[in-house]
Amino acid sequence: MASKSFSRLKTDVTGASQDALHAPKSYDRKPTDYTSHGITDNDIFLLPGSDYQLIAVLTAIAMAVRLFRIYQPSSVVFDEVHFGGFASKYIKGKFFMDVHPPLAKLLITLAGWLAGFNGDFDFKDIGKDYLEPGVPYVAMRLLPALMGVMTVPAMFLTLKAAGCRTMTAAMGAGFIIFENGLLTQSRLILLDSPLIVFTAFTALAWTCFTNQHEQGPSRAFDPSWWFWLATTGIGLGATVSVKWVGLFTIAWVGSLTILQMWVLLGDTRTVTPRLWFKHLFARAFCLIGIPVAFYMALFAIHFVCLVNPGDGDGFMSSEFQATLNTKSMHDVPVDVAFGSRVSIRHHNTQGGYLHSHNHMYPTGSKQQQITLYPHKDENNVWLLENQTQPEGLDGQTISGSKAWDKLSPTMIQDGAVLRLYHITTDRRLHSHDVRPPVTEAEWQNEISAYGYEGFEGDANDLFRVEIIKPMCDGAEAKTRLRTIQTKFKLVHLMTGCSLFSHKVKLPEWAFEQQEVTCAKQGTLPNSIWYVEQNEHPMLGADAEKVNYRNPGFLGKFWELQRVMWTTNAGLVESHAWDSRPPSWPILRRGINFWGKDHRQIYLIGNPVIWWSSTLGIAVYIAFKGLSVLRWQRGYRDYENVSFKRFDYEIGMSVLGWFFHYFPFFLMARQLFLHHYLPALYFAIMALCQIYDFATNRISGIGMKERPFIGLGGIVAFLTLSIVAFTMYAPLAYGNPWTQESCKRVKLFDTWDWDCNSFHTELSQYSILGSSAPTGEKTSAPAVPPPADVKVERKIPSSDGVVTSQASAAESILTQEEKIEYRDQDGNLLNEEQVKALEGKVSFSTRYETRTRVVDAQGRELADGSAGAEGFGPPHPDVDREPETMSDGSDSLGRDSPATASPEEDLLKEKSVEKAKFGTPRPASEGNEATK
Repeated sequence: MASKSFSRLKTDVTGASQDALHAPKSYDRKPTDYTSHGITDNDIFLLPGSDYQLIAVLTAIAMAVRLFRIYQPSSVVFDEVHFGGFASKYIKGKFFMDVHPPLAKLLITLAGWLAGFNGDFDFKDIGKDYLEPGVPYVAMRLLPALMGVMTVPAMFLTLKAAGCRTMTAAMGAGFIIFENGLLTQSRLILLDSPLIVFTAFTALAWTCFTNQHEQGPSRAFDPSWWFWLATTGIGLGATVSVKWVGLFTIAWVGSLTILQMWVLLGDTRTVTPRLWFKHLFARAFCLIGIPVAFYMALFAIHFVCLVNPGDGDGFMSSEFQATLNTKSMHDVPVDVAFGSRVSIRHHNTQGGYLHSHNHMYPTGSKQQQITLYPHKDENNVWLLENQTQPEGLDGQTISGSKAWDKLSPTMIQDGAVLRLYHITTDRRLHSHDVRPPVTEAEWQNEISAYGYEGFEGDANDLFRVEIIKPMCDGAEAKTRLRTIQTKFKLVHLMTGCSLFSHKVKLPEWAFEQQEVTCAKQGTLPNSIWYVEQNEHPMLGADAEKVNYRNPGFLGKFWELQRVMWTTNAGLVESHAWDSRPPSWPILRRGINFWGKDHRQIYLIGNPVIWWSSTLGIAVYIAFKGLSVLRWQRGYRDYENVSFKRFDYEIGMSVLGWFFHYFPFFLMARQLFLHHYLPALYFAIMALCQIYDFATNRISGIGMKERPFIGLGGIVAFLTLSIVAFTMYAPLAYGNPWTQESCKRVKLFDTWDWDCNSFHTELSQYSILGSSAPTGEKTSAPAVPPPADVKVERKIPSSDGVVTSQASAAESILTQEEKIEYRDQDGNLLNEEQVKALEGKVSFSTRYETRTRVVDAQGRELADGSAGAEGFGPPHPDVDREPETMSDGSDSLGRDSPATASPEEDLLKEKSVEKAKFGTPRPASEGNEATK
């Protein structure tokens, strides 16, 4: 077979002559088996040498475009906050939770580690400088950039494998090179470039396999057939291991596989049932088995790398957390008795342990705070007392909290009434008919710690144990309290409310720890607790022990998939730069990535390429609709081989576009323009195939007979694309730009980058580059305002002004302090307008320092520091804090409206759950969490 193939290529040919050479003599003869009518052998390993030379040239151009000033900007941009931060956590081994699989993050980490990154830089803030701490950010950006470069030869080879001529394949590769959106995404530490290159790799492998399959029984199961089928499986595994968008690629390949199997089923002459099942099992192994094994192997590496506790372990179950270093525990006595010292953990929120510290509520009873704290700490330890003190052998009552230490253990049964004594502060868990300081609902009572050493307590300290039998592990755990195995409620005896916690954080005065209340109608999952640590002086070394069950790899893998799915589905709140799928094909809006020093990075596509590809999709849809109507009316269009090949070959690409685009219509979560980029890749493929058919393969329209027309069209198309690319390149590279140039190419108001943030003249960049502070921040596109009116109160700070690296000739003229009232659009309000809005809107305070810089002659230079920081809001599509909290802006803790019912509390919990806040802190340095 190989010798025949090479003999066909003794003459180096290109374009149409090559297609004619490869075309079999039976091109127009309808086959009698499952061989596709009109198929040609498009083996990409047998291309002429000139094609490989052209690939090298195109790749070199792509490298120059992608790597141009990749060091710019030298500060954190948009989602580099998160994906760079993940690299730090991988190197430190700190567990984190992200909604995306680990492949791209591991590759970025590897690039940084090889370049000497030690993980100390946290990537915490957009605009944070890379240079001073010596972060090898260029090396980390090189990985997605080089992957973006590899997308160019992938497009060229895919179009060649689909039967396109060389110049059409070069046009498609050129579109990838000069597509501004693909360029922007591939120059930063982001996941989309790896996603797109693996999608492109999969499309290439599947197109090559389809070409092998369509050549009929003679090519089935030969080495090249197996190679491309297995390579497709590897591509699918890699794609879905970057983002779950890879599932759409799997759906595309899967649907075409079903079509192939259906065609094979209809070939009764050459495909026996045994052979059909051989085809089925081969595809199942390569297209299901290989991707699944690849995907799971990446998570095995993920778990090996992340062995220490981190920000994300709070998302996971206690069993999962116990597999992390310092989170594991020794075996503990299983039986819980009166006098046991226990730590009690909340079951549902993974918020942590029942906790108290020597700080009081600022409102309500002003008694000692009760919270949920996610780390092990001495303030988590409680002593379980009976409701009455025990009697000794002499019949005398033994007083004190340690009265049970020398008595035979009395196990705590279901329904037992007890008190919880906080050892470190000598106060007991307590509740009463007082509203909590944050969740001020009628059905919620405050939980506090009350008393002092030697105090006997009162009736409000009594709680009844109610075991939740369906949730317990083992028969004994359903009748009496057992460590880990028993899940129970603590019901306040006097009021009937249950000890309760939910995903709402307390403000600064409670160290941002999770709220605990006593709920009369609390949802069952949030009222469930269990004992994790347990010790009793009279339970000896021979007492029955218990520990968390090790979930093993499969248990951890499935749990993490569930958490990723739940978290991903929960990203439903609005975002400043989100957009919906109908706007993507028309390029209605982009994403602001970064703004600083009068420059911006804004994700926007190349309008020529973007709109042309959308037009190509529309052309095929119109063609398909018309062809179906003509077929129904009895026309025999599908007997024309070119018509049939046009429908199938372009239909395969359009189907890829469909599967990577329309599923987003079913999602309620946040979506952004970059979600369309894989679909854009398939749209560009379809556009190029349509052009190739029109100029090279369809007779009767005059273009096939005049190849110079097709070549001229390609040159014109690429020229327009390059011109458009150049016009919008400053937004991709973060280059200097002028306001006039910006406004000239801003075609729509929905393209919401801010032209006023640029200088009026390019010469100003060089002047200010030597005299202005290097850390100067300029305003970028304002965050779109909410529907309701918000008034902002601005108070410029009176603190000393620091102008770093300013020249000696510059001086500070004056410092002013004044109060300005502005609306959400930044418009200044007068006193009458402010007075009219009082009581109707909320006011937020913002402190600003404005510096006027002058030269030696007293001339004021352009104000580079005026305005708010111009960075785009952080992307939410990343790891978040597992326990949420309020912003703590109200010192009294009433940061959220009171809820009137448990249903409203659930809604409130979901709403605050989405926000990202600080990590819960220990109440004092002496009580820091165990690391």
